[in-house]
Amino acid sequence: MLKILEASRLVLNGYPSSDGRPMAETDFHRQLMTALIETLEDWFVDRNDVYVSGNLLMYYVPGDKRKHVAPDVFAVFGVPKKKRLNYLVWEEGHAPGVVIELTSASTSKEDKQTKFSLYRDVLRVSEYYLFDPFGEYLSPRFQGYRLVAGAYRRMRLLDGSLRSKKLGLILKSEGSELRLVNPETGERLPTRDEARASAEAALSEAEIEVERLRRELEELKRERRGG
Repeated sequence: MLKILEASRLVLNGYPSSDGRPMAETDFHRQLMTALIETLEDWFVDRNDVYVSGNLLMYYVPGDKRKHVAPDVFAVFGVPKKKRLNYLVWEEGHAPGVVIELTSASTSKEDKQTKFSLYRDVLRVSEYYLFDPFGEYLSPRFQGYRLVAGAYRRMRLLDGSLRSKKLGLILKSEGSELRLVNPETGERLPTRDEARASAEAALSEAEIEVERLRRELEELKRERRGG
């Protein structure tokens, strides 16, 4: 009942949970966005004060329903981890610390100008990343900016990688993919699909090994009976 009441409050707070726009530019953008959100959720699974989401309407001016943005991928630090229908910055008390926009030629002006200024001057997002999966207009296709003294400073790209202080991860451009890397191990964080496939493969190998051991045991039993 509490969850129902909470959802009702969010629906009735006067701020819509949808702007009627498509979730992403293409299926590829949507799949990449989903993979990044899920991988970040898994990375922060033990942190109850980190909220990861994406394509969620975020309102930043009380009473003005027109003042909203929907980052493709974002992480907020210092707020409870829970499901939301929209995000009201003044109620939460925190804006995103990290935003990732999966950009394209058709959204270039919005991502490079409108959102750039909004994230820098209004929401004060500590780290803003732009990734152009198709390499349509960004060169290099992966860029990052860190907020320093009220201004965005371009982060230095090394071998297609940028280090996020806020996330504690390395973000690496690999062709049309953007992957998250554990800086301590140097290994890519698996997406949920990859983790699922790996678990299934491990289970299959375990079943094969169990069957092999069973046959060996049966063979030993037969040898003892014969001896």
